[in-house]
Amino acid sequence: MNIEEPVGAGLTRVWAVSDVLADTDTGYQHLVIGNTAQGVSLFCDGERQSTELSQLVYHEALLVPALLLAAEVDRVLVVGSSEGVVCRLAVVAGASVVDHVDIDTQAVRLCAEHLPYGYSPAELADAERGAGPIRVHYADGWEFVRTCTERYDIVLVDLPDEQDGTEAQHNRLYGKDFLESCRALLTPGGVVAYQGGCPTLWRNATLRACWRRFTEVFGSPVYFGSDEHEWAFFFGTALDTPVETMVERLPTLPYRPETIDEAALRGSTVPPISLRR
Repeated sequence: MNIEEPVGAGLTRVWAVSDVLADTDTGYQHLVIGNTAQGVSLFCDGERQSTELSQLVYHEALLVPALLLAAEVDRVLVVGSSEGVVCRLAVVAGASVVDHVDIDTQAVRLCAEHLPYGYSPAELADAERGAGPIRVHYADGWEFVRTCTERYDIVLVDLPDEQDGTEAQHNRLYGKDFLESCRALLTPGGVVAYQGGCPTLWRNATLRACWRRFTEVFGSPVYFGSDEHEWAFFFGTALDTPVETMVERLPTLPYRPETIDEAALRGSTVPPISLRR
């Protein structure tokens, strides 16, 4: 099987997928899991979501800055992120409660069954029962956040890239209203973390739109562009010196990142010029 993934206007890349482990329509998306040159890989609606080779680079870039920016790391809300990697890392980092909300039950279960990273089937079964720090909720993230009465130190939203000019159901979770609802769930010193988009010049329209919303809601959000992946991440915080705070807290973080160090924290937090203008 070959999967042609759009990566910009008039531009695609082709993934050669062998040993297909799952190929199904879940009711929310077309999901494929199979082996590529980057190991076992997950595709949703024709877009690569994660691979065995690069998933840790991606998930650490999404979570580690939030762990360092938050005043406490005890209660975490994750919306999306079907693989469950960030939920497991949050527990290692000290979280006693991780609420994981995903609308697509079948996708989460197929990831646990077939991916060599993230939840194992046994871990997911425990999380579905709430038997441990991770509690999985199969629900619409919009409704969960809108009706939630609990508070969190980190609210993390990890979705497929915003689909500009389409009616994709997850687009509303990129909107300003949802972002404000996420902020309303924060404890004092809490952080909202998002996958913000791709900074490449030929695919940065959704990145620029998401950054604009973050600046409207948080004033001075923190940017972290992965230096070994193609995605950038945004963090809403009230800290006055966020980079220095992250650097100071890194040595005592209970979770020890494998792909982020002090130099990465300093170098990857400069937004591209398209966001600074």
